[in-house]
Amino acid sequence: MPQARAPRADAVRNREKILAAARAQITERGPDVGMDEIAGAAGVAVGTLYRHFPTKTDLVAAVIAEFMAQVAADAEAAHDRVTAGAGALDEINAFLARVVEASATNHAVKAAAHTLGADTGADADQHRAEAALAALIHEAQAAGDVHPDVTVGDIYLLFSTAPTDQPRATRTRWLTLVLPGLTAGARPADG
Repeated sequence: MPQARAPRADAVRNREKILAAARAQITERGPDVGMDEIAGAAGVAVGTLYRHFPTKTDLVAAVIAEFMAQVAADAEAAHDRVTAGAGALDEINAFLARVVEASATNHAVKAAAHTLGADTGADADQHRAEAALAALIHEAQAAGDVHPDVTVGDIYLLFSTAPTDQPRATRTRWLTLVLPGLTAGARPADG
């Protein structure tokens, strides 16, 4: 069986330009932005866009999958820092802040994925993120810093309620208010 050829350098660059333009255009103009506008913003012909992404759903799914891969890599890097001696609670707090900020810039893209019903194909990355988060939470619980009932699902609940459509100052204030709810000393154990 012949070995698959690596994509040409110009094809890789075009794909990257299309993904960057799609992120920016959907975030700026919403999920109804046209494929022609995305192609124009990327500086490629619309045919080039369709060769890479036959449908808008495919394009949005690729943007979301790229975002999930970044979240997974960030969670794994946070866990690596904890393994090297960093504080787990500090890493959880910093991770939450980074994801909330990244979500704010990708808010419209996620709305577009929901609107279009995109299957991102990012299951492996989601599992990577969940495993790294579970390990971070476990480390923080073992240190007595995070309440024993906190789960990965709770972290996702925080993400889903984050005011990503608000200004940065509001998002920062939100984090200041909700993060103490994770800590062991901030609330009594359920009884």
